Amino acid sequence: MAGEHPRCAGTVGLWLCRSAILAVIAVGSILVAGKAFAGYATIVVDAKTGAVLSEQNADQANYPASLTKMMTLYLVFDALERHQLTLKQPIAVSRHAATQAPSRLGLTAGQTITVEQAILALVTKSANDAAVAIGEELGGTESRFAEMMTQRARRLGMSSTTFRNASGLPNPSQVTTARDIATLGRALWRDFPQYYPYFSRDRFTYRGRVIANHNVLLRTYPGADGIKTGYIRASGYNLAASAVRNGRRIVAVVLGGRTSRERTLRMAGLLDRGFQQPMIAATGNEPALAAALPPLPLPKPDSTPIDLAAAQAPAVGAETDEGDAGDDSPADVTENEGWGIQVGAFTRREPAEQAAAAVISLMPDMLAGAQAQVIEVITGSATIYRARLTGLAERNAHEACRQLRVRQAACLAVRPGGLVEVSADN
Repeated sequence: MAGEHPRCAGTVGLWLCRSAILAVIAVGSILVAGKAFAGYATIVVDAKTGAVLSEQNADQANYPASLTKMMTLYLVFDALERHQLTLKQPIAVSRHAATQAPSRLGLTAGQTITVEQAILALVTKSANDAAVAIGEELGGTESRFAEMMTQRARRLGMSSTTFRNASGLPNPSQVTTARDIATLGRALWRDFPQYYPYFSRDRFTYRGRVIANHNVLLRTYPGADGIKTGYIRASGYNLAASAVRNGRRIVAVVLGGRTSRERTLRMAGLLDRGFQQPMIAATGNEPALAAALPPLPLPKPDSTPIDLAAAQAPAVGAETDEGDAGDDSPADVTENEGWGIQVGAFTRREPAEQAAAAVISLMPDMLAGAQAQVIEVITGSATIYRARLTGLAERNAHEACRQLRVRQAACLAVRPGGLVEVSADN
């Protein structure tokens, strides 16, 4: 062939060159698809009714990244329910599972891991090696398990989702939408209430090593109890979350966030706005106090809470799934004596001071002796001002937050030392 490269001469050389060209084309397709799919999308739904409370680009295709593991776990819970698996059952780790890219638990070929250890590895560490091991246990091969995942997705009504592996590592054919992920989140809570609490596990210990959950929302948002984070470069930072307030559960999804911190802040804002919307139907779970207390006045136009986008951290460029764990560290630590409450975060100091003073005047007996405090926090290129009342007894802090949340106002209990508390009664 005229102009043929010397290495392409002969039958074998021609085959190698053609294979290389196809590989380049495949990689190019992945990159193009990544740019096409890594758009921002959100949805917020009422977990009980499925009513959509808000949405943005909810049907836009995107890569699920480790949100894939939500379906892996759905099939694991289903197998436990049907007694196909038991929590203490050992699972063999294949060479294929052991050689998965990070995030990994560090499994080696030939060892075993129990089903429960695998579940905890998925919900906290987002371990790809454990996901593949359990997928091979249920499907025989990972590709067969991925077919099972897609089939179950169709049965659940996830019409725009296709799975190609058990972990969420990059595959150009593995796609989903925010709407489909919300459907899966609701299904996990609805179909497996006995196993759903695994998603709220903040950490677990494996072979003497304490592994923290990647989902920082569990530690920073009152009432959050799952579900899953995800990241690959092509998808951006993804998060599916569930939270409960006054007996009402909301499931929300963020796809295509620019940083892990941004996706967490955006998710908190989506949940807050979702809880502020009226319920589609009466549930009988609203506290009696709600009828006796008037709603807290909304902020004035010049004292709006901080725009979540303005608080984003610098982008990080991790190549492997869940490379964002280090960006989820709590940043708000102060040295306070006693308990406190946080009643808002603002872009200017003056409205933060006004918010703290307003809450004191609203509950003078309960907050007697409390000190108003505004904490300045620099996050990325933005400065925010957190309004806090300190010097409270623990009981008063929790009760004050309860009453403020009944009035549809944000409130976080703050432990001695300044760390925000996330407790079950939130």
